[in-house]
Amino acid sequence: MNMRSSRTVVTFFHAFTLPGYTDCLPAGQYQVVAEEELIQGLSFEAYRRTATYLEIRNRGGQAGRTELRPVSESGLELALRRDRDLTRNSNDSDAELSPQEDLR
Repeated sequence: MNMRSSRTVVTFFHAFTLPGYTDCLPAGQYQVVAEEELIQGLSFEAYRRTATYLEIRNRGGQAGRTELRPVSESGLELALRRDRDLTRNSNDSDAELSPQEDLR
């Protein structure tokens, strides 16, 4: 069985939680590791995702340790969507509270 993995970076602008976990993670950049396996028996090369992990770098007394936290693709997308919505709402609020310039 042929396997491959890829890494991408996602950015959270606000503290967030992941479905299935109780702790709150700080805003920042996180690496996402996706593992895929080659689908056998096809006339072309295709892969199926078998696992997705979010890399959590510990801080404080646990600094230097890294955890690969299993997460579903849909759970990660949900957390990212919530973060985008919070960012959009806070940007809208800032615009509404900005003082108007007197152009006279």
